[in-house]
Amino acid sequence: MVLWSETADTDTLCQQLAAESESTAYSLAIIWYSATRHSSAELITGMSEKAPALRFSGCSTCGEVTPDGMQDHGFIAVLLPARWFDVHITVMENVASLGMETVARRTADARNQFLAGLGDPDDKSGMFGLNLIDGLSYSEETVTLAIDRGLNGIPLIGGSAGDDGQFKATWQVTNGQVLTGGAVLSLIRCHLPCQVFTNNNFVPTEHKLVVTEADPDFRRVSEFNAEPAAVAYAAAIGMDPKDLDAGSFASYSVIVRFGGRHYSRSIQKLNDDQSLTFFCAIDTGLVLTVARSEGMVASSRQAIEELEDEIGAIDVMFGFDCIYRKLDARHRQTTHRIAALYQEKHFIGFNTYGEQFNSMHINQTFTGVAIGMPESSSDT
Repeated sequence: MVLWSETADTDTLCQQLAAESESTAYSLAIIWYSATRHSSAELITGMSEKAPALRFSGCSTCGEVTPDGMQDHGFIAVLLPARWFDVHITVMENVASLGMETVARRTADARNQFLAGLGDPDDKSGMFGLNLIDGLSYSEETVTLAIDRGLNGIPLIGGSAGDDGQFKATWQVTNGQVLTGGAVLSLIRCHLPCQVFTNNNFVPTEHKLVVTEADPDFRRVSEFNAEPAAVAYAAAIGMDPKDLDAGSFASYSVIVRFGGRHYSRSIQKLNDDQSLTFFCAIDTGLVLTVARSEGMVASSRQAIEELEDEIGAIDVMFGFDCIYRKLDARHRQTTHRIAALYQEKHFIGFNTYGEQFNSMHINQTFTGVAIGMPESSSDT
């Protein structure tokens, strides 16, 4: 079940969820919402008053992907029927200060508790983790790696919460709790065919950028190839440094090669001193390759069709679509085409400040889980 609106207020959001939960048993409602329109505190209070028995997790966004297409400043909620899904939620506050060992241990404890509660601690079939983390915590890399370690082979997908592009504060929510700087990890067992996925549409160019000066704590690069970072990057993509903006960063990502695949390291902003701040971890000595975006719609369709080959007809896909994919589609005037593909293939989710896939924190991807149909119509 999916509920969404671009205009509803927080009280209406809670009322809709409450009404739906009265007719069907749900193991989890995943709520993605604009913090510009919806107060996180009011959301928690409203859900407590109107739907106290409904478990939920969620976070603030930078736009939503709904069955009607792309929207801004609204909400979308994905409700997982108890008939088909088992869920265990773990909350981690102030994740940037927890340390990898603590995050890995708490994840492992949650995993063991969940599996034991399901009756077979060795059966991980149909399981995946879904992590919603503060997209401004500067900790996504270490937390993702630690969670992956604690999951011990259970696939992980995740999205970095946004704040409508303001880059001030993001929010994570679950029953009775409002966090900023936190992470909400949902361990989910699906009793239908399912498959996690990630996809990007970048191909490398011949231009290499070596990080020769950086501040890793703040993901800021001062120099590429011993030149001011903005100057070197702009020259590599054929632009004037003063014209760099989110659109150019979205259209010309930089990528790293890891495990035989290329992963984007997206630039968040140009600073006054001609340094560049990134969405992902960055450090001196890292060799980046300038990439070009090629065929977002075709690449996404191919990825979805490969999933269909694996699990059969897809009932719903939900997950994370990086905000820079949305900006790149606008720049290339292909928004209507990617939105039409998502509608055709039943993808819903939210626009993120970054994505997680197994042990990797990544950017500019289309990442999530595909859920297949019940085996027969009598099972619906």
